[in-house]
Amino acid sequence: MKKIFLLAFTALTMGSHAQSNSYWQQKVDYKMNVSMDVENYQYQGDQQLVYTNNSADTLKKVYYHLFNNAFQPGSEMDERLHTIKDPDARMTGKAKNGKENRIKNLKTNEIGYLNISNFKQDGSIARTKVTGTILEVFLAKPILPHSQTTFTLDFNGQVPLQIRRSGRNNSEGIALSMSQWYPKIAEFDFEGWHADPYIAREFHGVWGDFDVNITIDKAYTIGGSGYLQNPNEIGHGYQDKDTQVTYPRKTKTLTWHFIAPMVHDFTWAADPNYAHDIVKGPNDVDLHFLYKNESSTVEKWKKVEPMMVKVMDLYNQKVGPYPYKQYSFIQGGDGGMEYAMCTLMLGNGTVEGIYGTATHELGHSWFQHVLASNESKHPWMDEGFTTYIEDWVINELGPKKVVNPFEGNYRTYFYLVNSGKEQPLTTHGDRYDENRSYSIASYIKGSIFLSQLSYLIGQKKLDKTLRKYYQDFKFKHPTPNDIMRTAERVSGAELDWYLTDWTQTTNTIDYGITAVTEQNYTTLVQLERIGRMPMPIDVLVEYTDGSKESFYIPLRMMYFEKENPTPEIKRTVLNDWTWAASNYEFSIPKNKVSIKKITLDPSGLMADVKAINNVYEKK
Repeated sequence: MKKIFLLAFTALTMGSHAQSNSYWQQKVDYKMNVSMDVENYQYQGDQQLVYTNNSADTLKKVYYHLFNNAFQPGSEMDERLHTIKDPDARMTGKAKNGKENRIKNLKTNEIGYLNISNFKQDGSIARTKVTGTILEVFLAKPILPHSQTTFTLDFNGQVPLQIRRSGRNNSEGIALSMSQWYPKIAEFDFEGWHADPYIAREFHGVWGDFDVNITIDKAYTIGGSGYLQNPNEIGHGYQDKDTQVTYPRKTKTLTWHFIAPMVHDFTWAADPNYAHDIVKGPNDVDLHFLYKNESSTVEKWKKVEPMMVKVMDLYNQKVGPYPYKQYSFIQGGDGGMEYAMCTLMLGNGTVEGIYGTATHELGHSWFQHVLASNESKHPWMDEGFTTYIEDWVINELGPKKVVNPFEGNYRTYFYLVNSGKEQPLTTHGDRYDENRSYSIASYIKGSIFLSQLSYLIGQKKLDKTLRKYYQDFKFKHPTPNDIMRTAERVSGAELDWYLTDWTQTTNTIDYGITAVTEQNYTTLVQLERIGRMPMPIDVLVEYTDGSKESFYIPLRMMYFEKENPTPEIKRTVLNDWTWAASNYEFSIPKNKVSIKKITLDPSGLMADVKAINNVYEKK
């Protein structure tokens, strides 16, 4: 295991320096020791954090996240459940005991908390202040640019009843789901500090290395982030096949030692009744599967295991190689949530449901845990892009491929538009008026950003864009501008307008055929742009003899001509269409057969909100 860690660490650190000289990001190195009492769900530990300030700023204070504090009556997360129009049913529904599962009803021994004490900077006491889920630290001495300092602290916490993601004794009986469980330093970047309170949404973290020791009842099996360093001492399915593990009679606990290189998170889950399988994935990656050792669950997970090998292989081809040597699918959580080198997910559903959740959460490894965009500010860059590759891979591996596997996403987006509740994708994840609006925007409209980009620049150039984006920005924190500029560099198209209209506004796309008029030697086709957002236009003409031809109308502000997406059909490139002109017309020379049908965007990849006026059929 140690050899694996060293090889992975070398590869990761080498890859993290490829960027322009002006780019910088902070660096952290965590060392933590934690002891878990499985009887009362309380834990205590210590943390040493070496913080490297790679910025040009002198830092006089720092911030930590204390996520567990959200699971207390009166917290911001609790208040949000009372004020949002459509609160998350997982946080308001009834538990197995029939009790309403709201945070406001948690008793003292059911809440979550994380208390900090003995905070020191380089051995000197630093003053701290707790405000909800944020710890504010007033430093003993400023951290100068391009210098290091060491923070040490003690902490004790209580694992809450599982309300959302983290917690104990979830609906499927998993004992401990330990996500966002430790004092986690906030991100500081070119925009400043990101000390967002934990209300329910997404996370953002600092790249670093984790060295974690977890002491727990020896009956419990742990799965999570990092490489286990002492597998032959631990057993539980991690040891070499020929090694027999025996515990001294008086041993009640085991200490699990994990190393996680170049991640921005460390998560684990534990249960005394986990089955544990290890399957070889692509590029010699170990895929771990930990799930309830119950007959019905075992049967389902065994079926999913070979499917996930295929999924990882296709993701590697589509985006780029998964950079770690391990990934764990762990039953634990209240749905599915991505973490470093693992996911916590439900596992008692159908095989199809487990497969779908596992496929989505694995996709996050590329877009959130290697391409670590600010998920709080730009959730669509992670959720949307992950949804895109999830839909693509499920179609690729499905029994029957469809031409447009994203068709359902467009229908969902149109629903949001027609509801009048759409907010721009630039909306912070916590600021959406409704959960449904957030979900459709982040997962669906974010996915359409990519599928529609293939309409703009072509599928081959989109595929190249994704691979280039991954290669250039892995182990960094890319912004929306980075994916747009990558697409521009790959395609040669100007795309600033696309990023602006699609993500910063709620402008819609709506084109229509207003008239088709037969003249002496030509047929005149008149088009109209109704929506504010411009697009290039693909036009398909079908004739009564079954023949077809296509026309392409470039968008002037793109300064680009897309490769013919259907080379088997003759295409004519017409004059470009300016945004200022709301009308456009072109002529089709008459031939011996008549026009039967004219269709705008036959691919269905342009998100035209009113498709009914995109088709002309001769009566």
